[in-house]
Amino acid sequence: MKLLKSFVNLFFILLFFVAFTNIIQFSLGDCDNLQDTCPAVPPNKQTIFINGLQCKNPVNVTVQDFITTELSTSGSRDIFGAAMKIVSASEFIGLNTLGLSIGRIDLDGNGLVNFHYHPRATEMIFVTKGAVLAGFVDTKNQYFQKFLKVGDVFVFPKALFHFSLNTGFEEATVFSVYNSQNPGFVSLSPTTSFDTTLESLDKIKRRLMSLSASEIQDVTGFISPEWETIYS
Repeated sequence: MKLLKSFVNLFFILLFFVAFTNIIQFSLGDCDNLQDTCPAVPPNKQTIFINGLQCKNPVNVTVQDFITTELSTSGSRDIFGAAMKIVSASEFIGLNTLGLSIGRIDLDGNGLVNFHYHPRATEMIFVTKGAVLAGFVDTKNQYFQKFLKVGDVFVFPKALFHFSLNTGFEEATVFSVYNSQNPGFVSLSPTTSFDTTLESLDKIKRRLMSLSASEIQDVTGFISPEWETIYS
């Protein structure tokens, strides 16, 4: 009887462990696709709402669902001198259920991609033009940055604040991939006037460029009054 009771207890422990590990696995990223393809119905034409995007009728799927020209041109510049495009499954419907999004960043000379993060995805960037300084801040307040040239690849871990700065005088172009069909985008937004923001940004860029190896290890050596001026 005791042996049977021990066996039952062991069984439920193992069952709990398997269920728990599966929950962890599913929470790490987008769910695996259950069929080869599932091009999405455009959001404005969806008739049901689910955690993801509704699939098109397989009869209506064509090769055009698996191609996009969204990244062939640059977007419009913001006050930081950067143009950023993220193409998710909503715009590129062939990505639906595949757990991927793509992006393009164009930076004017001395342009900056403002500090931001993607709550649902890790981002990997590939420099195709120019020279870029890329960096991120982790949850231990450690700061990591690296000068990148054409052909270099850099990764921004999921949900960590990161930036890209053009360190040259010519335009820089970076392409990116995300491990989610809907990575999300959360950015620090300026709360001061346009002129004050630009003046402070110049100081911030100089600060980023001048960080020593010792300062990079601790974000407290990076935070400056200029950040508080813009974002407070």
